[in-house]
Amino acid sequence: MSDLPAFFDSTNNLYFGVYLLLHYTIALNFKIMKLYTKILIGMALGILAGYIYNVAGWQDMTIYTDWIGTIFINLVKMVVIPLVVVSLILGAASLGDIKTVGKMGAKAFGFFMFTTAIAVSIGLIVGNVMRPGDGLPDDKKEVLMEKYQDQAAAKTQTDGAKEFQNKSSAEKLFDLLVSFVPTNPLKAMTDGQMLGVIFFSLFLGICMTLIDPAKAAPLIKAFDGLNDAVIKMVTLAMETAPYGVFALMLGVVANLGLDIMGPLLLYGLAVLVALVLHITITHGSFIFFYLKKDPFLFIRAIKEAVVFGFSTSSSSATLPISMNLAENNLGASKQVSSFVLPLGATINMDGTAAYQAVAALFIAQVFGFDLDMTAQLTIILTATLASVGAAGVPGAGMITLALVLSTLGIPEAGIALIFGLDRLLDMCRTVVNIIGDLTLTAVMAKSEGEELNIRLDRDVIPG
Repeated sequence: MSDLPAFFDSTNNLYFGVYLLLHYTIALNFKIMKLYTKILIGMALGILAGYIYNVAGWQDMTIYTDWIGTIFINLVKMVVIPLVVVSLILGAASLGDIKTVGKMGAKAFGFFMFTTAIAVSIGLIVGNVMRPGDGLPDDKKEVLMEKYQDQAAAKTQTDGAKEFQNKSSAEKLFDLLVSFVPTNPLKAMTDGQMLGVIFFSLFLGICMTLIDPAKAAPLIKAFDGLNDAVIKMVTLAMETAPYGVFALMLGVVANLGLDIMGPLLLYGLAVLVALVLHITITHGSFIFFYLKKDPFLFIRAIKEAVVFGFSTSSSSATLPISMNLAENNLGASKQVSSFVLPLGATINMDGTAAYQAVAALFIAQVFGFDLDMTAQLTIILTATLASVGAAGVPGAGMITLALVLSTLGIPEAGIALIFGLDRLLDMCRTVVNIIGDLTLTAVMAKSEGEELNIRLDRDVIPG
């Protein structure tokens, strides 16, 4: 035995056998786990690996994993437009009476505006009480500005953003209204102009209810088959989620500088407090008093969407999971979920609105701006309108925050102060957006006379 490599002795054989047993046991368990459990594991491992990279100074090594996260996000976003278009067309067509479509659309839009205004108000209250921007040391301010100035400018100083910010409030409102009607629906889909995509899809679906039913039936059947194909694409794309989430979290944690995070902790805490209060007070009230359901049970029923939204920072990317949960775990009809959720993924940005209020106050406090009641009412109006047009993709809140700051005359360069924390807070505010979307779906379903039955044992992705 002494002439054989050490690997072949009995001790190493035992270790190797144990390794193989553990390896295949973990692999088998991972294969049979639910998707959200796999995503949580990928997220945890990504955070751990990212922390190791950050401490060891291996930030440059993330180039070997960043592409995995990018491909995953691209894969999911690839099916968002087809899913939104087909779902809204079928949703509008299945509602039948055009009066029903208009009634449901008006109720949904009113709910979004109401909850968004409340979110901004809560953000302002928290920002005024906690005052996170007071006392930030000048040296830390300079470090943050120097580190993130270029990144902030790249996010907010595009030609389109500058042109939009230089317009008056009335012009911005009118531009928002005009953006609902695209001159070229295919271009709107290509450019990701979701408001135009939604209008075209609803318009086509409504028109299908107004033509001869015999002629509309083949169209509805074709879109129904296309919807099944898109859902299957989503099913396959979701199988890669744990690996994509691992890569995304590794990159975020590895590059999030820990040396200057201390002064920003109070700001981050203020945002989290505002988000939690909004979920508890606003969404919790609708769930408990109107739906007559246990809010904790409701959140458990939609946990897959919450986890996925947190890890991807995208309510649009989470849309397929949200639609499935609304139907299977909440008991809403396909007609309601396919109509309301695509709308919500585009125009319901409660979490983004609350974050903008806290961030605007934080930056104003850092620069010594004393915002009176009129200025803060302006924040409520501007942030509410701006969040309606914010795309449901990572980082969209930065551009709308620049709009809020420019309206108040606060230096937009102040965005650089909070840029380092934005990815983490983006993940948190996306959770609020998704909970709001699913809460409204349940509210709309009940208002349409549907009976809701919350279930906790359904799979997240349809087969």
